[in-house]
Amino acid sequence: MFKDREEAGRLLAERLSAYRDDPHALILALPRGGVATGYTLSLALRLPLDVLIVRKLGAPGNPEYAIGALAETGSVYLNREAMRLFSLTRSDLEKPISAQREEIARRQALYRSGRPLPTLADRTVLLVDDGIATGSTFFASVEALRGLGVKRLVAAIPVGPRDTISHVREQVDELIVLMAPELFFAVGNHYTDFAQVEDERVVRYLREAAAALRKGQQRSLV
Repeated sequence: MFKDREEAGRLLAERLSAYRDDPHALILALPRGGVATGYTLSLALRLPLDVLIVRKLGAPGNPEYAIGALAETGSVYLNREAMRLFSLTRSDLEKPISAQREEIARRQALYRSGRPLPTLADRTVLLVDDGIATGSTFFASVEALRGLGVKRLVAAIPVGPRDTISHVREQVDELIVLMAPELFFAVGNHYTDFAQVEDERVVRYLREAAAALRKGQQRSLV
């Protein structure tokens, strides 16, 4: 059980210490909850923190059940098993995909002032979330980053179900996971404090991480 997302980030940092101060590495966190985890990871490893915006595509009548996800790069991941379960085709998802594109644009403007993702070709990316369940948003993120030419992709996940974790392991260069319980119901069950992370807090985490990195760089020049 984690106290909160920040503690999960500190524990992940202990397992990722080899990347501390790596000039070719950066952290991409999945908003919103993943940014809280990524923030403490950024402070501990002294690496830049940014966001990769990915939005879940919920099932008809059950929006919390992810049947896929849309990344800000335009990459769409679809869970084929879930699509069959709900008897859906790609055309059935055009409306929710369009709605999520609008939300992605809103978050790009808010979190990064509309600027694009940093150049990722030939870089090491630590992809961070506060946990995974079906893994749809994480898998969409992996597809998106592979398409951008990332040199090394490291998945940093506090908790997730064993079958999903196994699938993640097959798709990344390195996987760090803190807990993969045999019985898994929801990510929030593994946190004492799993309060929703609001947009304002995401922006504050990003600003404070950038400020801490600049301060550290200035000290190293003195």
